This record gives sequence, structure tokens and C-alpha cells, in this order.
Amino acid sequence: MPKELYAALCLMMVIEGLVLFAAPQAWQRMMREASQMDPRSLRMIGAGAMVLGLVILRLVY
Repeated sequence: MPKELYAALCLMMVIEGLVLFAAPQAWQRMMREASQMDPRSLRMIGAGAMVLGLVILRLVY
């Protein structure tokens, strides 16, 4: 795997950890709310986030 992919995965882990470190109660509340959502809605939100991320990545590179 290219170094850039490893760097991106590590950065993702840092950001995820930062959210848990900075606001654990908000993260727990968000997870409780997400567990009540329809799986289809969660899937669509995930798909939208992936597309947005790819578009932004394309604009940057």
C-alpha cells in the first residue's frame, strides 16, 4: 500500500480519537441516537459522506 494511504488511515484514527477524547458524552449521545435510526438512513448518510469526501479529495488533488 502506498504511504499516503497509511497516512490517511492514521489521520482518520487521530480524528476519531480526538472526538472521543474531547467530547465523550456527546459521542455516546450520538451513538444512542444513531442506534435508533433506520439502517437505510445510516447507509445513505455514509454514502453521502463518502461521495463528499471523494469530491473534496478530487478538488484538493
